Amino acid sequence: MLFNSLEFAAFFAIFYVAYLLLFRWRRLQNVLLLVASYVFYGWWDWRFLSLIAISTLVDYAVGRGLASSEDPVYRKRLVTTSIVVNLGILGFFKYFNFFVASFTDAMASLGWQVDALTLNIILPVGISFYTFQTLSYSVDVYRKKMPAADSLLDFGVFVAFFPQLVAGPIERAARFLPQVQQPRRLSAGQWEAGLYLLVWGLFKKVVLADNAAQIANTVFNDHTSYEGLDLLVGALAFTLQIYGDFSGYSDIARGLAKWLGFDLMLNFRLPYFARDPSDFWERWHISLSSWLRDYLYISLGGNRGGTILTWRNLALTMLLGGLWHGARWNFVIWGAFHGAILIAYRILRPNRSTDPPGVAGWAKAGLEWSVMSVFTVMGWIIFRAETAEQIGYFFTHMGPSTSSQTGELFLQLVFLWIPLWLVQIWQHRTRDLLCFTKAPAPVGAAFLLLCVASSVLFGVREDIEFIYFQF
Repeated sequence: MLFNSLEFAAFFAIFYVAYLLLFRWRRLQNVLLLVASYVFYGWWDWRFLSLIAISTLVDYAVGRGLASSEDPVYRKRLVTTSIVVNLGILGFFKYFNFFVASFTDAMASLGWQVDALTLNIILPVGISFYTFQTLSYSVDVYRKKMPAADSLLDFGVFVAFFPQLVAGPIERAARFLPQVQQPRRLSAGQWEAGLYLLVWGLFKKVVLADNAAQIANTVFNDHTSYEGLDLLVGALAFTLQIYGDFSGYSDIARGLAKWLGFDLMLNFRLPYFARDPSDFWERWHISLSSWLRDYLYISLGGNRGGTILTWRNLALTMLLGGLWHGARWNFVIWGAFHGAILIAYRILRPNRSTDPPGVAGWAKAGLEWSVMSVFTVMGWIIFRAETAEQIGYFFTHMGPSTSSQTGELFLQLVFLWIPLWLVQIWQHRTRDLLCFTKAPAPVGAAFLLLCVASSVLFGVREDIEFIYFQF
């Protein structure tokens, strides 16, 4: 069930009427939320509901066990159980086929023929998101950063909350569980912010991302038939597609949550305004990058062990961050690429300097932004590519050469980029991602009408899945 489908519109309308009727009874609302979340997820494949239930029951039990004991050995065994169960399920369903195929290919390259055991395992949608979410709860309770949940119902809603279940943001229990445990209150400001986020998120998905996908797919699926500038247009189209698609989902999820009386964490903060790799990861998929920082990078030692160990920790964190995205080598290479530029920036520019005043400051900011934009696009080429050959072809053939299709592809792409940049410049200048809610009423209404009209006139009619559903 996709946010941009008629099925979801009908589902949410029915659910929301019932939810509002139960607004004085928090526990009944939570029962409805849990049932609706399981229906929403089971719409793809009801069999995988058992995996959410297992993660929920195991981590709830682990939390209760941690709350009842101060024995360090017993507590360590409990949190280890949570880690093994959650990562075991994730590893089996997401990486089994990948590692078996990679091992078989490696043996074949050495001249040894090995029969591959392949089960053609189906990847449950959103498994990486809810696994990391529930796992962080067990670790936080173990570290005594939060109390254990005392209600299985409330904990179940935290794990399965349908607006962000399948593509995030990855919420922390310390932030989200109290919202589940307390009565919700809706204000006019929440309704308004939710409406703007929904409309803007759907616009980014059906107009920007889905139309950019047609350009990107055209070029990437037949890359050897295109000239240098065509390849660049294809790469820039995917750069727009993945941002519009993923941030659009996050906006919709946050908008729906606001209508339900919840506040989800911000997952994107104008990432294409980043001026260095660290800045990029403070703006892109913030819930994942902060998760990797808090539960992996710092656990490895962070920057406490000296320069070489810091580089190692950065490289390992980004490698595993790349692998989190999927069981393909291009994701591993993408993670290694981002790890490499993070390390390179630490060597070449160990401290972020302040911008000088006037023209010099603008020039410095523009240069840093331009360089980081090149690295960002290079990274997305790696992320989108199907093979190492395709990565190499893009990197060695992009250039000024044109074809008879270049002009048309370029104009289509510019038409899509312009509205995004206009809105984001507005957001950047006001330092407020919800600036449209604070604009004069005629301006805000015009913004909403333009987004809705554009979605109707230019939106892709097909129900196209969000990219991050596969992760």
